[in-house]
Order: sequence, then C-alpha cells, then structure tokens
Amino acid sequence: MTREWIHGLVALTVGLFLLGASPNFAVLRNVVDLVGNVLSIPEYPAVVLREFLRDLYLWSGSKSDLTRQLESLRDENAKLQIVNSVLTAERIRAELDTRMEGARVTLREPHAWWNEFRIDKGLNDGVIMGLPVFQNGFLVGRVSSVSSFSSWVELLTSSSLMIPVVVEETRELGVVVGDGEGSVLLTYIPEARGIEKGMKVSTALVSEILPPGIPIGYVVGDAEPSKSGYVTYRLTPGASVGKLYSVSVLKHSRSILR
Repeated sequence: MTREWIHGLVALTVGLFLLGASPNFAVLRNVVDLVGNVLSIPEYPAVVLREFLRDLYLWSGSKSDLTRQLESLRDENAKLQIVNSVLTAERIRAELDTRMEGARVTLREPHAWWNEFRIDKGLNDGVIMGLPVFQNGFLVGRVSSVSSFSSWVELLTSSSLMIPVVVEETRELGVVVGDGEGSVLLTYIPEARGIEKGMKVSTALVSEILPPGIPIGYVVGDAEPSKSGYVTYRLTPGASVGKLYSVSVLKHSRSILR
C-alpha cells in the first residue's frame, strides 16, 4: 500500500509539472500539434458527416419555411383572385342591370312567327339597331329596325340572322343561324372537334353592342356533315322562342365592359 501511494504521488507530481511546463516548451507544443494532426485523420469523416448533417438540417428547415410561405402566398393570391372576380362580376352585373330595359311583345305575325316580333320600346327609350334581346337571361334575337315608340326584333330561328358564337367547353368558334321553321343550328364547325351533347353555346366577341358571353343554348345533336368538311349541330335555345310575351333589351352603352 505504501509503494502504491508513492507511485501515485510521483505520477501526480510529474503530471502537474508537465501541465505547468508544457506551455513553456516548444518541443511539447510540437508533440501536441503532431498528435492533434494525427488524430484529425481518423476524425475527418466524422467531422465531415457532422457538418453535412448540420447543413442538411438547416436546409430542410429553411426549405420547410419557404414552402409554408409559398403555400401561404398561393392561398392569398387565390383569395384575391376570387375577390377580384366577384367584384368584377358584381360591377358588370350592376352595369347590365342599369342597361336592361323590360319590353312587351306587341305583335307577332303568323306568317313570320319564327322570324320576327315587335316590342313596345323604340328610339325614345334608347333602343338602337343591333341591340340584343333576352328572355330569362338567354339571347332571343337582335333589334332589326327601330321607330320612335316601337322596334322589330329578329329571332334566333330566322334564317337571315347569323350570330358568331363560341362553344364554352371547347372554345370552338362557329355561327348560329335559324332554319326559319323553329330550329336553331350551330354551323361552320370543323369535323372531329369534340362537340358533345349538352355543351353550352354563347356569343363570341363581335362588338360592344353585342357583348361576348351571352348564353344562347345547348347542343342537342348533329346533322349531316357538309361536303366542305364542316358539321352542323342542332341547338336547344335557352329562351322559349315559341312563347314570348315579355323580353328585356340590353340598351347601348358608350363604355366598353372590361
């Protein structure tokens, strides 16, 4: 036991001496540096891996933050688009309401039943030629002639009224024309355009007097293809063209709807 205590005290003394003397000896410093350099070799992969994992963790956190910010911006942008669409629709609806004028059908001659009818609104009411006429929000026809207190409206079923239109589901352009016997046809549609039953048809961009997007009716079937490569489709008008007692006229406006 005495010998072990002596060895322990000697070792402690030498250790304290070396600890105090090591900063003052360049040789010991070199030895420490050499040992550190040697030990850094097996430690290098662990150090690199640690740095990589730390950078990956920081990058993942940053990416998650950016993703959350991006999703938040997308949600905000979608909400703003909805609000803008609603405000635009309300503005257009309000302007259309101020331009809508109710009219009563005063004459519809039997021999021209599917061609035209007369209404009790004319120049004194702001009606001009070319204005669209509606029933229940669907296009019925266009004003063809005007006097001071009345106007004549040419029906969709008239064979002389041709209106550029667009199929809303496919954006295919065509022309709507009547056959003079109560039917409405969608013409000048190239073959194999994917037009199907039930698709909506509305007016195309023509002029300010006849705005785009006015609903006309729905596709119900196709007729025989013509030799020129076009197909004619039959339409069901949204308006009851056979029963017209009162209609609405979209009065002319100097400002273009945006």
